[in-house]
Amino acid sequence: MLIATDRLILRRFRTADAPVLAAYRSDPSVARYQSWDAPFSQLRAETAVANFIASDPDKAGWFQYAIELTSTRELIGDVAVHLHDNLKQAEIGFTLATEHQRHGYATEAVSAVLDRLFRVQGLHKVAGECDSRNVASASLMERLGFTREGLLRQQTFIKGEWTDDLIYGLLADEWLLPAP
Repeated sequence: MLIATDRLILRRFRTADAPVLAAYRSDPSVARYQSWDAPFSQLRAETAVANFIASDPDKAGWFQYAIELTSTRELIGDVAVHLHDNLKQAEIGFTLATEHQRHGYATEAVSAVLDRLFRVQGLHKVAGECDSRNVASASLMERLGFTREGLLRQQTFIKGEWTDDLIYGLLADEWLLPAP
């Protein structure tokens, strides 16, 4: 376990997680704004999980936190962090199985990861990017204090169409401010 919250455990992926990863990434509504296509094969999930297992949250590169419910020990999604070479900046992304959306789990998981990035790892800035049509992801980042820093028009060609991307940023000083 890397991080615990009231309802969640954020941990390393395990080999046994591949079928669940394949299942939620195969849901067309989950994959809609993501870089992968549904269905997400078992082989692709096994390869992804092997890469997740080999990564390190304290070293430059991608690290994927598995989000597990404390009550049932069920894998419900993941939080991705791309730590820059300078170890002071990162990008963050998140994915949650459809049946576990709208319960505050993504907000709780991303908040816990941000807390680790700023308080433990001493990052200066965390950025997030999403398809401009992905209202849920944009709203989550805004709820957590991210500032919308830009709109990149027709930035990404994905799934046969050009999409606009929203760019968000959160500074350590903003995250670490005492609550009013």
